[in-house]
Amino acid sequence: MSTYPVMNQPGVVIVQQGSGQWQTDLFDCCDDCGVCLCGVFCTLCLGCQVASDMDECCLCGPTMAMRSLYRTKYGISGSLLGDFFATGCCPLCSLCQLKRDINKRKEMGIF
Repeated sequence: MSTYPVMNQPGVVIVQQGSGQWQTDLFDCCDDCGVCLCGVFCTLCLGCQVASDMDECCLCGPTMAMRSLYRTKYGISGSLLGDFFATGCCPLCSLCQLKRDINKRKEMGIF
């Protein structure tokens, strides 16, 4: 076994693994009925699940900030204005879309 000296310190590498798009559309509630039912009957629980998945405060789950953070992290195209309208006009659909996307990325091993 030979030992080689370290010539450079390792740096921080940020990899955005995203397709540039959401895994499901905003109104694709039927793609995951469990998430949809949880969103309708226990919105706070679903919001806490999303926040927990992203290592954030439980109250952050259904917010525009959480959606924007997630979208930026995974290179999903969009804008703050789009996030504002999605969370303001269709808060349940927006939250369910976020949870469906998290679940799909976990299945693909990129979350």
